[in-house]
Amino acid sequence: MAVSTSRGAPRLEISLDKIEENARAVVEMCGRRGIEVAGVTKVTCGHPEVARAMLRGGVRWIADSRLANLGRLRDADISCETILLRAPMLDEAADAVRLADMSLISSMETARALGEAARARGAEHRVILMVDVGDLREGVLPDAALDTAARIARVEGVRLYGIGTNVACYGGVVPTYENMSVLLRLRDRIRNDLGVDLEVISGGNSSALPLVAAGQVPQGINQLRIGESMLLGRDVTYRRPLPGMHLDAFVLAAEAIEVARKPSVPQGEIGQDAFGKVRTFRDRGIRRRAILACGRQDIDPEGLRPLESGIEVLGASSDHLILDVEDSDREIRVGDEVRFTMSYGCLLAAMTSPYVHKVVV
Repeated sequence: MAVSTSRGAPRLEISLDKIEENARAVVEMCGRRGIEVAGVTKVTCGHPEVARAMLRGGVRWIADSRLANLGRLRDADISCETILLRAPMLDEAADAVRLADMSLISSMETARALGEAARARGAEHRVILMVDVGDLREGVLPDAALDTAARIARVEGVRLYGIGTNVACYGGVVPTYENMSVLLRLRDRIRNDLGVDLEVISGGNSSALPLVAAGQVPQGINQLRIGESMLLGRDVTYRRPLPGMHLDAFVLAAEAIEVARKPSVPQGEIGQDAFGKVRTFRDRGIRRRAILACGRQDIDPEGLRPLESGIEVLGASSDHLILDVEDSDREIRVGDEVRFTMSYGCLLAAMTSPYVHKVVV
């Protein structure tokens, strides 16, 4: 049965109850290992209701990579402690001190800028020094971490609050007991050599949850920054569903604007498509196809998973999503909606697109 379009389409339906339940499951899993959770809202552009659902589920902090998103949360009276995940640009230091309670950093230039901004406000800004254990995104190399920590500890206006790492984002490096243990050895050296007791040892992101579930996170890791698994219910390293988690807290609905039987292979010489790719096609004969009013300006078509069987996503242009609906369980007609769950990248695009209506359900 077709879904009403009275709330606008394309439409992203956000189930706060499911986010809260996923958050509670993550918090309870981590809590059994002595780990507290920062709920990451960056994929939702700092959506205040998503943050509140995470907080109801028991997260201690809300974390985001964009100052604009943290500002949105502050404007919505989200009163918990907040973490800026991406180091601020130097001219953002004042806003970082104003909007975040702590920042993840990896350079002395950033530490000095934050210290100056904090002193101007008569405040102290907490920082977590990021250490690169192999993924080659942000972070000082382990051999340089002790010296960098010593220099940060001398900057007035900032407080060296913890150390952390990030894996499985750029290089795809899988978190392990061994690479997490690098942080604990550095913690001990910072305590012994510098006399600084760090309060937070931030072991990574959603990719660490399988280690948590298996009891393989080294004792002493006391924080994880969780976004994707909490929101989409999946193990992010291999994209497997996590036990007991909702996979459909976010559902995209898009409306059919054309339904017709057409050849499955384009007619004529094949060149590049609108995005510079040369595609290949399998001849399946004449098939029933639906075009939805949604495209790459709104979503990542490769990240869509139809909720109904017999529907296949063939691809998309900027504004049109093309489906094969030949084997659909229902006869899709113009005006009908088709619904999908999404990958992380697809959700990111949908939340960012101003053309996708966001509806809290």
